[in-house]
Amino acid sequence: MYGTVAEGRGPVRYGPPAPGPGLPVLPELAEVLAGAVGRTDPEPPGGGAELRVAACGYWLRRGLRADPDLVAAAPGAQPLLFALLAAYGGDILLPRPCPAWWTPQARLLGRPAYHVPTPAECGGVPDPYALLETVRRVRAEGGLPRILVLSVADDPTATVAPPETMREACEAAVGEGLHIISDETWRDTLHRPHDTVLFSPAEMCPDDVTVLSDLAGALTPSGWPAAVARFPATERGVQRRARALDVLTALGSVVAGPVAEAAAYALNEPDPVAVRTRRAAAVHGSVAAAAHRSVLAAGAFARPPQAGRHLYADLDPLRARLAARGVTDSMELEEYLTARLGAPAPGGHRFGDELGALRVRLATGPLLGASPEQRAQVLDAADPLALAHVAEALAAFGSVLGAL
Repeated sequence: MYGTVAEGRGPVRYGPPAPGPGLPVLPELAEVLAGAVGRTDPEPPGGGAELRVAACGYWLRRGLRADPDLVAAAPGAQPLLFALLAAYGGDILLPRPCPAWWTPQARLLGRPAYHVPTPAECGGVPDPYALLETVRRVRAEGGLPRILVLSVADDPTATVAPPETMREACEAAVGEGLHIISDETWRDTLHRPHDTVLFSPAEMCPDDVTVLSDLAGALTPSGWPAAVARFPATERGVQRRARALDVLTALGSVVAGPVAEAAAYALNEPDPVAVRTRRAAAVHGSVAAAAHRSVLAAGAFARPPQAGRHLYADLDPLRARLAARGVTDSMELEEYLTARLGAPAPGGHRFGDELGALRVRLATGPLLGASPEQRAQVLDAADPLALAHVAEALAAFGSVLGAL
């Protein structure tokens, strides 16, 4: 359930999940899971051979060689990131804003986490100069910055970092002795894959990057938790994978057997999976572009969404009008818009942004339809925006923003 004031106004357990696809489960994927329901044994900690080999094939098709002995799997990105942070040690640097679930992992480990501003053109990656300044300040204060977590296709901002920006940030991090954890969960949700250049930090700094990917980003339903990590092919990478497996074992954090078989099938990307992935990204891209136009028409600001199932809006230009309605910070904005949109609209404070900033993440999934039948229709439509129920949902969305 999405949290409200009555529930405590922001505890971790009420934090916003990643935006869901709003689409039916792929039938072929459901068949694989159904065929494995008789399997009662879980995967070993870190995942079985079939799952890890499938992950290697997935990365190889994206230009990243991987060794199954340097891959680890877990039931979702949260426990996997927790294990990675525990394995690598030290203080943690994160871009601001960043996914809502990153900072709680650091807090659970008792680790300091420092948010670094992102450049004007994108989110997901810290501004290189701000990163250097933050590292040196933290060290001067006695801290031990050792890890930078970033994302190539970002939640919450729905942007993709330009290659030059990514390169400069990675060079700054590695030059200061930081290890990079690259969250690539959303890389397969690019709205215009032929027009968007995406580079993994592991291509630029292969010995200093661990890649993390949650399959719920594009390949499997979020209710079937599975995530994979690719460690560097170095002695230190071997050691850190072993430490991460120790943590996953101690937590009993293993992938369920039937889910592992479905995850391996998805990672192998047979035609049904590949076609669905591309179609889902295109659908969300069309709807996100329309929602973006509504945000701009209302007088607010948002970077054009490039990936994912959401956009990140800044309503500061509407501050005076919102203040007249009792909305003066992102918590109040979250409550105001969630009630009027009828769907979660988490405020920027959830993502490490300043409380006083009037920023909000708006998901596209709720705009695809209210019933499974309506949501299925968008996959087959030549133009999803021409469907009556999508047009009505977008009109209602625009009316709520326009009323501000």
